[in-house]
Amino acid sequence: MIKSILLLLTVCCLSFSVHAQYWQQQANYIIDVTLNDTAHTLDGFEKITYTNNSPDTLGFIWFHLWPNAYKNDKTAFSEQLLSHNRTDFYFSNKDQRGYINRLDFKVDGITAKTEDHPYYIDIVKLVLPVPLLPGSHITISTPFHIQLPDNFSRGGHTGQSYQVTQWYPKPAVYDRTGWHQMPYLDQGEFYSEFGDYDVRISIPGNYVVAATGELQNEEEKEWLKTRSNFTWQPVVSRVTTRKGSTHYTKKIVQAYPVSSSIMKTLQYKQGNVHDFAWFADKRFVVKQDTLLLPSGNIVNAFSYYLPNKATVWTNSISFIKKAIRFRSSLIGAYPYRNISVVEAKMGIDGGMEYPTITNISEPGTSAELELVIEHEVGHNWLQGMLASNERQYPWMDEGFNTYYDNRYNRTAVKNIAVVDNNIFRHRIPENPEHVLLESMIAIKKDQPINTASEDFTEANYGFVAYVKTGEWMELLEKQLGTVVFDSCMHEYFRRWQFKHPYPEDFKKLVAEISGRNTDDIFKLLDEKGDLQPVAAKKQIKPTAFFNLTNTDKYHYINILPAIGYNQYDKLMVGAIIHNYSLPSTKFQFLLAPLYATGSSQFNYLARASYSWYPDNFLYKAEIGAAVASFSTDEYQPADKDKIILGFRKFAPYIRLTLKEKNPLSKIKRYVQFKTFFINEDALNFRSIITPTDTTNVVEKKSSNRYLNQLKLVIENNRVLYPYRAELQAEQGEGFIRLAFTGNYFLNYSSNKGGVDIRLFAGKFLYTNREKANPFLYGLNMSAPKGKLDYTYSDYFIGRNDYPFRTDGIKWTLPYQQVMIRDGAFKVNTDGQGDTGTSDDWLVAANAGFDIPASINPFSVLPVKIPLKLFADVGTYKQAWQKNAPTDRFLYDAGIQISLLKQLLNIYIPILYSQPYKDYYKTDFFSGGKNRFLKTISFSIDISKMKPQKFIKELSF
Repeated sequence: MIKSILLLLTVCCLSFSVHAQYWQQQANYIIDVTLNDTAHTLDGFEKITYTNNSPDTLGFIWFHLWPNAYKNDKTAFSEQLLSHNRTDFYFSNKDQRGYINRLDFKVDGITAKTEDHPYYIDIVKLVLPVPLLPGSHITISTPFHIQLPDNFSRGGHTGQSYQVTQWYPKPAVYDRTGWHQMPYLDQGEFYSEFGDYDVRISIPGNYVVAATGELQNEEEKEWLKTRSNFTWQPVVSRVTTRKGSTHYTKKIVQAYPVSSSIMKTLQYKQGNVHDFAWFADKRFVVKQDTLLLPSGNIVNAFSYYLPNKATVWTNSISFIKKAIRFRSSLIGAYPYRNISVVEAKMGIDGGMEYPTITNISEPGTSAELELVIEHEVGHNWLQGMLASNERQYPWMDEGFNTYYDNRYNRTAVKNIAVVDNNIFRHRIPENPEHVLLESMIAIKKDQPINTASEDFTEANYGFVAYVKTGEWMELLEKQLGTVVFDSCMHEYFRRWQFKHPYPEDFKKLVAEISGRNTDDIFKLLDEKGDLQPVAAKKQIKPTAFFNLTNTDKYHYINILPAIGYNQYDKLMVGAIIHNYSLPSTKFQFLLAPLYATGSSQFNYLARASYSWYPDNFLYKAEIGAAVASFSTDEYQPADKDKIILGFRKFAPYIRLTLKEKNPLSKIKRYVQFKTFFINEDALNFRSIITPTDTTNVVEKKSSNRYLNQLKLVIENNRVLYPYRAELQAEQGEGFIRLAFTGNYFLNYSSNKGGVDIRLFAGKFLYTNREKANPFLYGLNMSAPKGKLDYTYSDYFIGRNDYPFRTDGIKWTLPYQQVMIRDGAFKVNTDGQGDTGTSDDWLVAANAGFDIPASINPFSVLPVKIPLKLFADVGTYKQAWQKNAPTDRFLYDAGIQISLLKQLLNIYIPILYSQPYKDYYKTDFFSGGKNRFLKTISFSIDISKMKPQKFIKELSF
């Protein structure tokens, strides 16, 4: 019995020892592939020698079939693009998409079956005919056929330019934590097994190919040398067609030279890498040189670029060599024989790295190219050789790399201007990304560094995984000292190159080499917020226009000139004084005093708010108030000074925004309570009677009113089928006003607009009929004008302008301005009659139809002018009464022109109900003159100018 126990303990100890030792799988590839540049397809055959170095017996192997990510609009890739507000792939046609098929897996010559992944079509399970024992290897082979997609994300083709990445069937990583099968994603990179590659590419003879590893064809090497001064010319041909009795000849400039019927087969070999990518283009200019490293390794450096960017790429080889030397000195010697940088359009900006090769989208300047080359070449260390799981831990790849980018910029780069020379250059920091990161932190939108790629918001993927991790590495360097830090990184490279390190491996190594307890700094990886305490007090400093530098020291008060205009104040000049900046502060204010040249008085607009972020069921709580004072009308008595009427408004509010469980959610829910205290002027006409005369006197008087307003809002700002619902309850003297407004956008089946659907339902209730004002607060079918803006929340050129003046019939442009509210009809009526107005209930539906650019007559213009069709229909209480004044349902329809990103909208009614036709014939409306032009109305939607419309994920 004792012997049995001892034997069991010995086995357990040996088992623990085996499991404690590091191991990783090996996957060696032999691939033959042929490109068809007419059909944009690949036909290939691969043979994988897969070695099980794990202590486990494997009954299956997960395989990535990532070209299937482009097969339909239901893949994880497609869903992620939609979450990032990209619809180009979702609305792409069949010819633009891609897939992989014709697979026939064999394992050691025995046909093996596959099982679909339960969620992802770009992953399959290869069931092994015989279990794979520890220390054993098998040969897996399969043919494959790939339809290359348009390049939506890193790989595919752009015409006959090919970016062949993530293309072949590839086993997922199996490591000490288990299998890592993952779908292809646009945000979220890769994790693959190391192995040796032997790849043969058959391609038309006039293509230049750049690929991972070393080219084996000597004749091709010699041919590439002739491409250093290559000048590509487009192929021009003429085609004659006949239409009727007339012949037309047009010149066709082909994007690429015609295909070559002669094929060539190029062989590339590379050992100890975890991926293989290649690029092909007929136009590539090729430059090359060699680099001798202190380690003794001679590196062949290549750049492949397009002729029209030759000036930008002039120093590309120098940049590559400089980047190799820099990383080799600080991390470890570059071990491969080749390094290549390729210009190729992708579905992303910047660049994308692969072992020994990287591709870069069109760089703007040589300075930009140097920075991108340094970053992408740097990925050969992080994550090319230090091959962490960058899908799960993007910071170990992008963040580490950013740290060395920053160090390169400080020590190796000169005269690279972050911003072009202009008057504001000194107001923008050298590292604007830090300011944006701090802005995310200030509004509690940041996420921990140790977040998986697919769980990051699009903004945080850049600001946290890249920028904040880079700053975390600088903090680690500061705590350890540069010498010790560099020693840690050298040892990290020596110990973990060509392996799969985890965060705990890096932490353990740093503690071991430095002899320091690093728990506190590594704990920051799992926390939100600033890496270091922020200064409790900052100095207040006025500045002209704006300033984003030294935001850790100063609270800036920005001062800039302001102008305004309305029909009564005329031109207004003044200033805007505010502290809205990046990063935002809890207390924010804006003050805009304006001197009105027309009314000779001072007007003002101001607001102040205080926000805090509870980080529980509430995301944000905000209290604040707004005040305003402007002129609203004028009256000219006979032989007396003009009387200017105006309003003063004070509106305190509180808004509570709920927190969404998922940071990726596009939903926003909030409740807001606001009270409007309004003082406004009116005219008082009275007569002074004396024994000898009667004098008519016109005086200005003011009155006060209030309105309590409660809003409940939910909106989903997703790019596909967004919606918004608002329930509003308002209470004033003598009444309660209830309203529901729902908006839903139905995207077309192509990426060319859609239908904007709006529903409105309102109910007006009297609490005291004698005190209520149904004219001002009642429900209105037609487009309300400025005089019905009872909260003074919209901006009007002439709020109380009328077409009728003492000098007869006169139409003015301000009178044609309306606001979209209630029934939201676009017909331009005065709104004073009974048509479409109700002090009971009103229901309406509105639709706006985007006209595709292909049939938009304005599409020929150099500026984009969206064109829409609108249609409105509604009904109200009075239409259902006996002897109703109108038909039960009213309607209008016409054309809408939207300018300045829908800031200005022009409505041209074409069809409308009979009551509106009758109104347009009245003398009050037009006197029968120029009637069509006077039916046109327009609205100004200042809300379109809100900063959050332009600055992603930042709200002010």
